[in-house]
Amino acid sequence: MTGEMTRRRHTVAAAVLAATLGTVGAASADTLPGALAQAYQNNPQLNSQRAIVRATDENVPTALSGYRPSISATASIGQQYERQVSGGGRGGEVVEGWTTPRGVGLTGTQTLFNGFQTGNRVRQAEGQVSAARETLRLIEQNVLLNAATAYMNLLRDTAILDLQRRNVEVLQEQLRQTRDRFAVGEVTRTDVAQSESRLAAGRSQVSAAESNYTASRATYRQVIGVEPGRLSAATPVDRLSPANLQAAIGSGRAQNPNVTAAMFGIDVQALQVKINEGALYPTVMANANVQQNWDPSPMVSSQFSASFMGQLAVPIYQGGANYAAIRASKETLGQKRLDLETARDQAQANVAQAWGQLQAAKAQIEATQAQVSAAEIALNGVREEARVGQRTTLDVLNAQQELVNARVALVTAQRDRVVASYNLLAAVGRLSPVVLGLPTAIYDPVTHYHQVRDTWGGVRTPDGR
Repeated sequence: MTGEMTRRRHTVAAAVLAATLGTVGAASADTLPGALAQAYQNNPQLNSQRAIVRATDENVPTALSGYRPSISATASIGQQYERQVSGGGRGGEVVEGWTTPRGVGLTGTQTLFNGFQTGNRVRQAEGQVSAARETLRLIEQNVLLNAATAYMNLLRDTAILDLQRRNVEVLQEQLRQTRDRFAVGEVTRTDVAQSESRLAAGRSQVSAAESNYTASRATYRQVIGVEPGRLSAATPVDRLSPANLQAAIGSGRAQNPNVTAAMFGIDVQALQVKINEGALYPTVMANANVQQNWDPSPMVSSQFSASFMGQLAVPIYQGGANYAAIRASKETLGQKRLDLETARDQAQANVAQAWGQLQAAKAQIEATQAQVSAAEIALNGVREEARVGQRTTLDVLNAQQELVNARVALVTAQRDRVVASYNLLAAVGRLSPVVLGLPTAIYDPVTHYHQVRDTWGGVRTPDGR
């Protein structure tokens, strides 16, 4: 191959790399925001967590039921035999016979006071809803981060596979040239063997790249929910993160979903202490009962009764179980406070780690870009020197491999740069479809909460199930 042909081939390889990683594809190509939107809508783990939040919403109307009356109706019917003797002795009057007693009744119960347990249960249920929403936000962040990682992994592996395939084409041409030169006595059999060895190694690298590409496609399908098309370039999201490390740490300690969920966990447990303490208070209840019976006895054809009573129950001693529950709930409250500190420290560590990875990825891109430029110049120079006998075939092969390695390193660094920016955004608690501006409808858990909070009955869910 002439020097001009060699330069043309490497120019084509560089253009393919740029097209893969640095330019936006046609309208039919997949984009990273589009893939994130599909994952946001289709990911089964995320949809499962949304169902968990909706189920948690029902804890609030369950707790509110403590303010409402409990009403039950009864109905009965049966056969009854009675025998009554009046007057005594053999001359007494005997009344006997079968009756069919029937009756209906209505009973209502209303709790008037139970040591503020109902109010505390309502507030606890609302805290559980808030905690569940934060857990949902955490799952959303994980899904979006996994989707961005899967997208960039596939984009990287696609570019690397293309690089390795084109490297094999170059090595095949190099082997052909070496054999031609061996035929005219310009090189030795050793040069041919070196070219053959490097070509075999290049084919092995293609096989490894194909394996990585296949695995990345499978992961993309699993996380995003659709088969990948032709992927277009992706850009980092640094602009959405805090400008400096201290601001990022402060945001992570306050806004990370693990931290906010732990904060709501403290509120929920504090209310559990109050609920357990409420069991020591007296309970006041009102009971109403209406009963209508027919043929209750041979002497009576019908009977009606109605009653309304108030009931006061004062707990005195229940074996110490209530006191044990109060003490245990206080210990759990202390644990939740410690868990919050753990979550904050973990969030801070994650932010610092993500920040460092992002800065390292930026520096790596600059270094690998310089490495690629230098490797291209070195390869062209070695080829020209080899033509006049100043370099060996092995020198050319080594320079070619260094260039391929540099381009693979650049592709990997570009992937790491984008993923690190998403990782930092997740660490500070801002990785969400709203912040990213994804082209998709945003799921709002508040809508379902208001749909079910004040319902008094019904078995259908708001979506009709």
